[in-house]
Amino acid sequence: MSEKNPDLKYRRFWLFVGYALVAYVIYSSLTPSPIHVDVNFFDKYAHTFGYFVLMGWFMQLYHVRKNILQCGFLLVLMGVSLEFIQSLTGYRFFDIYDMMANTAGVLLAWSLIKTPFPKVLYYLETKFLSFQK
Repeated sequence: MSEKNPDLKYRRFWLFVGYALVAYVIYSSLTPSPIHVDVNFFDKYAHTFGYFVLMGWFMQLYHVRKNILQCGFLLVLMGVSLEFIQSLTGYRFFDIYDMMANTAGVLLAWSLIKTPFPKVLYYLETKFLSFQK
């Protein structure tokens, strides 16, 4: 993925945050004691939201359709792979519905591609991180 958003001044910082989010999702997926909230289907909401955030984040950084599709594919692949890896840990289990929730999160974010959503980081930079007078 080489075609980047030319409008972002702090792109390296945003990339760092994005890859930190990926690392957090991987950690959360493989830790023996994940965060648990006593709400029906919280797990599925968390999967959907997590992958929505990841896809949405990287849509901010890459604006070429091909690169966004690659990012979406890689995130879906990551979600599927982590489920298989969980089944090998002995303390986590494989769940096809988690895979579906991960994919739903990616697709939900991708469905916003024609909206102002992919410009959120640019908006934040211009409104809150612009130090010019």
